[in-house]
Amino acid sequence: MPRTTEGNMIALKQLVEGNPVATIVIDADHRVTHWNRACAMLTGVDAEHMLGRSEQWRAFYDVPRPLLADLVVDGAGVAEFERYYDGKFRPSVLLDDAYEAEDFFPDFDGGRWLFFTAAAIRNADGKIVGAIETLQDVTERRRAEAALRESEAYLAQIVDGSSVATLVIDAGHRVTHWNRACEMMTGMPAGDIIGTRQQWTAFYPSERPIMADLVLDAASESAVDRLYHGRFRPSLLIPGGYEAEDFFPHFGDSGRWLYFTAAPLRNAQGDLVGAIETLQDVSERRRAEEALRESEERYRALSQTDSLTGLYNSRYLHERLPGELERATRYSRPLSLLVIDCDNFKGINDRFGHLEGDKVLQNLAGVIGQCLRRSDSAYRYGGEEFVVLLPEADSFAALALAERLRGMFEALETATLSGEVVRCTVSIGISCHVPNDTETTLIRRADQASYVAKRRGKNRVEMEDSAA
Repeated sequence: MPRTTEGNMIALKQLVEGNPVATIVIDADHRVTHWNRACAMLTGVDAEHMLGRSEQWRAFYDVPRPLLADLVVDGAGVAEFERYYDGKFRPSVLLDDAYEAEDFFPDFDGGRWLFFTAAAIRNADGKIVGAIETLQDVTERRRAEAALRESEAYLAQIVDGSSVATLVIDAGHRVTHWNRACEMMTGMPAGDIIGTRQQWTAFYPSERPIMADLVLDAASESAVDRLYHGRFRPSLLIPGGYEAEDFFPHFGDSGRWLYFTAAPLRNAQGDLVGAIETLQDVSERRRAEEALRESEERYRALSQTDSLTGLYNSRYLHERLPGELERATRYSRPLSLLVIDCDNFKGINDRFGHLEGDKVLQNLAGVIGQCLRRSDSAYRYGGEEFVVLLPEADSFAALALAERLRGMFEALETATLSGEVVRCTVSIGISCHVPNDTETTLIRRADQASYVAKRRGKNRVEMEDSAA
């Protein structure tokens, strides 16, 4: 043997033997020329039982059949590879005349998965003179992959089996889960959305992130606020999660209110790898709350309003007046109060009956309402007596409003069922806020002024100063 060839063979032997990857070399006649220690440990067969022989199959199979290296030496076609490694092999992406495969060997230490590659060895003329095959134990990787698939399948069953609409996105914002409840809620089939980044289309008319996208991006509260202003809060249970409630007008026949939560998904190392979002239809709860608010508002209005005239009642006057007095005192602003009393109202009731008398009071309430400014308020104080509260009105403004009101009511006619016409007048007293005024003192002075108006002939307006 030439020294160069001998040197190459020695170098090859050292290279193969020193390789921690199980390695086999065969010559053109399929005889094993190298069977390194890593291969002996993997297969449990020592090199002395293999070198110089063509029985390498014994280390792997129960019956004679070619290894991947044998097929490479023979220059086998695709059909031969498929015969022995159907669905388990592919041409190498790195080397010409090389193949790689992955298969399960049940007799290896309770069963092992091996990844193996085989490449041709050529001489200087390019002729195939042998083949080298490497084998790696990938059982743990396979088990991890199987465990992951099982875990993912288990997760998918949990998500799909949930009656709560649920979607999951991965680190690339692609939808990985879109359960049946989510299909029913959004009307979008899972097949149209899984694997895409189009989750926004189920909820919004134009592209924008949903809550899960914001969680995945670890968006700040200010960023979330720009999209869900006043309708969200950080999760009380999960760090980095959010919950929100919003109205979706194109859900259902008339829109739906949804309560939704989004939370981050992390791997064992704590890395953010996705986000999960759940959605619940809370429209019925919202409608019930709205109905309750309307009911409470109606009750509040009824508790504050006189049923006959539609003006506020005396109870509400006593609720509101202290605040107006405090404001007038604190800011030194004017505040006036009118007491209005129907003249000769008992005679109207006695002559025409209480129903006709009620019409007169209703007409008076209408005139009062026409005279009020936006900041003013009017109250039926009792029987035929009314109070008007005038914030920011001094004595001159109060007098002008009172005279206008008196004149309008004097000119008003109330038709009775019998066809007669009732005309009525009012006597009005005015008081203006002074330091240390109370509800009682302010009302009393206006009430006294209205009595003065009656004594002086009725159908009059009197200021408190003239009541002395």
